[in-house]
Amino acid sequence: MFRSTKRRTAGRKNFESSIISSSTPNAYLANVYNNSKLTFYTLPPVGEITLDEFETWAIDRIKILNEIESCAARNKSYKEIESIVAPMIQQTLPLNSTNVEKLNRERQKDYYSHFILRLCFSRSQELRTKFLKNETTLFKIRYNQLTNAEQQQFVKSLNLPWDFISLEEKEQLSTKLFNSISASLGYVLQLDDVQKRKYFEQEEFIKIPFEYVTDLLPQRSIFLQRGTAYVPKFQQLQLLVNEFSAKLEAALISTSHAFPSLDEDDRILPILTHLSSGYSLNYSQDSYGANENSSDINAITVGSKEIVDQFPLCGQHAMYGLRTLHHLKYTARQQFTLFLKGIGLSLEDALTFWSGEFKSVSIDKFNKEYKYNIRHSYGLEGGRINYKPWDCRTILSKPRPQKGEYHGCPYRDLSSDSLARKLREMGLEEKDVQQILEISDKGDYTNACSRVLEVKTNGHVQEQVTHPNLYFDRMRQYTKSQQTEA
Repeated sequence: MFRSTKRRTAGRKNFESSIISSSTPNAYLANVYNNSKLTFYTLPPVGEITLDEFETWAIDRIKILNEIESCAARNKSYKEIESIVAPMIQQTLPLNSTNVEKLNRERQKDYYSHFILRLCFSRSQELRTKFLKNETTLFKIRYNQLTNAEQQQFVKSLNLPWDFISLEEKEQLSTKLFNSISASLGYVLQLDDVQKRKYFEQEEFIKIPFEYVTDLLPQRSIFLQRGTAYVPKFQQLQLLVNEFSAKLEAALISTSHAFPSLDEDDRILPILTHLSSGYSLNYSQDSYGANENSSDINAITVGSKEIVDQFPLCGQHAMYGLRTLHHLKYTARQQFTLFLKGIGLSLEDALTFWSGEFKSVSIDKFNKEYKYNIRHSYGLEGGRINYKPWDCRTILSKPRPQKGEYHGCPYRDLSSDSLARKLREMGLEEKDVQQILEISDKGDYTNACSRVLEVKTNGHVQEQVTHPNLYFDRMRQYTKSQQTEA
């Protein structure tokens, strides 16, 4: 669908009329980063990249943003989010190479991926809000990874109207400055009176026009004199976050106005649509049934307690209905057949499994009424489409199950009592059961499933579940790792 060749930008709108030389982009990136590891992404990138780079760089960045959103959805604290996301940043979006050529490449990937996702997430208010929140958190995490010297260097590179005050000025205003931040030192940093004084003696202060800190004025946590605000360094990050967020929000709105001009580009637009339409980057649908976790899945083992225990609740619920009624209605058969296909059950084993479970149905009737639909799900009948297992969004879009039906999402469709009973049967403790019920009551069904996975793996898997087969894959990996260690 996409060409992997470079696209010439000569003569196109928003680009120079002459072809950009290979050295220009590196010089440009050195200028926008200004010897720092961070930037506010104020200017659009220049130069050329391939469509393959366009897509893979965006995917690498969106994985990080998805993880940030996943952690926030699971009520992780900022420190927990930072500990989870920091290694991902180091692996996929580092900016710390000492080799000039490699550093330029890292900067290029960081810069382009940010602007590519601006295009992806600028088309609606919901997408803009999501991108703004997660990018701001990413900026905050990266800033906290810098040393004090690197932080000051970055602040200076922004040319913002603030300066660190001298020791003499701090001494002259010491009483007023200390009184202004004393409450914050106790509340934010949890310091006692002795610790507050020691902290104040080491703290640096920024002098900045008061209009930049209007959100801090009601808190009475800064000293204000003649239109100038004196802000302690420990609140500097909030100022930078406010500035970054404001600039990015304005840029996203501006980008949304320019987006219709891309409608004629049949190469880039499908990629942007793909990335912003809920595409789950946590799980590759192309890997269904094709990895080491599916090697022992067959008609006999797929119904064993060992494997069923690794199903998400929707899979366990469907298996319960099948074992109870020895039959499932059409929507549940379709959902469960594709799920089993996704965990590695072959067509031959699927036919054996389903015919064995439909105990009240003769072989002739099974072959006439059910075999075709199973083969159809595997892409061997009808239009011969290789249907993919349903993700959580698809499952939640289907009609709610009626009495005697076992499709859908149990976190949405079961009563609180029934859901609690199912969770206890999965081995969850009462405190976890109650927490998951609360999450489900809020309508956060995928978050409830994610929390179950986290509890079942003793905190080893902390990932947003957006697909039943993702749950099974992660649960299977964890179970096998535990067996290996034992």
